[in-house]
Amino acid sequence: MRRLALILVPVALAIGLPVALAGSAGDPGLTNDTILLGATVPLSGDEVAYAAVARGANAYFQYVNDRGGVRGRTIRYLYVDDVYDPSETVRKTRELVEDEKVFAIFNSVGTEHALAVRPYLNQLGVPQLFVGSGLSALALERRQYKWSMGFLPRFAGEGALYGRYIKRTRPKSRIAVLHEDSEYGEDMFTGLRAGLGTLSSRITAVQTYKLSDTDLNAQIARLRASHADTVMIFALPTQTIQAFLAIHKLGWRPRIFVNSVSIDPFVMDVVQRNTGKKLVEGVISSQFLKDPTDPALARDPGVKLYKQVLRRYLPDAKVREVANLYGMAAAFTMVDALRRAGAQPTRASLLRAATHLNERNPFLVKGVTVRTGPNDYYPVERTRMLRFHSGRWRQFGGLAGVR
Repeated sequence: MRRLALILVPVALAIGLPVALAGSAGDPGLTNDTILLGATVPLSGDEVAYAAVARGANAYFQYVNDRGGVRGRTIRYLYVDDVYDPSETVRKTRELVEDEKVFAIFNSVGTEHALAVRPYLNQLGVPQLFVGSGLSALALERRQYKWSMGFLPRFAGEGALYGRYIKRTRPKSRIAVLHEDSEYGEDMFTGLRAGLGTLSSRITAVQTYKLSDTDLNAQIARLRASHADTVMIFALPTQTIQAFLAIHKLGWRPRIFVNSVSIDPFVMDVVQRNTGKKLVEGVISSQFLKDPTDPALARDPGVKLYKQVLRRYLPDAKVREVANLYGMAAAFTMVDALRRAGAQPTRASLLRAATHLNERNPFLVKGVTVRTGPNDYYPVERTRMLRFHSGRWRQFGGLAGVR
């Protein structure tokens, strides 16, 4: 690719065409006044709840723009609907890069989706930053795909956290696992087994699901038949709700763990309305974001900022939709990277900035920082465990590493 570029440059100069190589001063999406970022998110379809991730980020960008932007430039955030379909992600990402000429791809949602466009974006040298995934490969394969970085805590690290907790507190558990049939689901499951160590033999049954499955009744029935007393739900919000409903339908009462991508309060609200409060009482998960519904955080500066931005730029949004707060957290880190990229940023300087972060993000749990390095593509490396009690999530224990 580099050799071809070296051949084409003198040809282009000879015939008077403009030349803009990846990482050059002529990078697309940047003017004296604006920075154009792009993303693909599900604005429709079964996973539409994740649309709030983009809307929350856009609201924070508007907040920043009204305060002078980034070094005098306003941020334009163009997020488009991929219906949570990786094939659409590919098509829409190409349009963002080739037609809209975005400076970078930021905060796109989905693991399979990030992987589907990663080779294309890296070939062109387009930053693919702080995407909505915690897949281990996004960090482990950084030398091959240096332009791509996730934002969520590592999925395998989260799975290992639950495994260690069970090993410490419930070593005689009989464990059943439901996970998505994807890299995301496999990463979570791999982490769980690593955390359990020799107790991984306590896993009595494993079932997977595809996004096309209309319900999870069959999978949950098979898990119950294993006589497990503990269930790990490594699933997206829609499928998490389906799993709870299937468990309730069977009259099963296991100890339930839910991965952090599905703990938005609306998920538990739907489950409670359809099953009652007993099933969700004591459910365990983890989170690195502050909970804007926690009375103890009513005066917290980050929560106050979140509510302020919502009132001004997303007045119809609900405070309880934590996906909005996640979007703001990712946007805060992106703004930090853009500022550190210099007065005349390039895609290359943005990548350098993104791989040299050390920030205190106001939307993250106290003690959780965003740190990166050229050999450290895990922006968030610590989290805190949660237990659902009396209608809301409550933190317990100290901070735990998930790298």
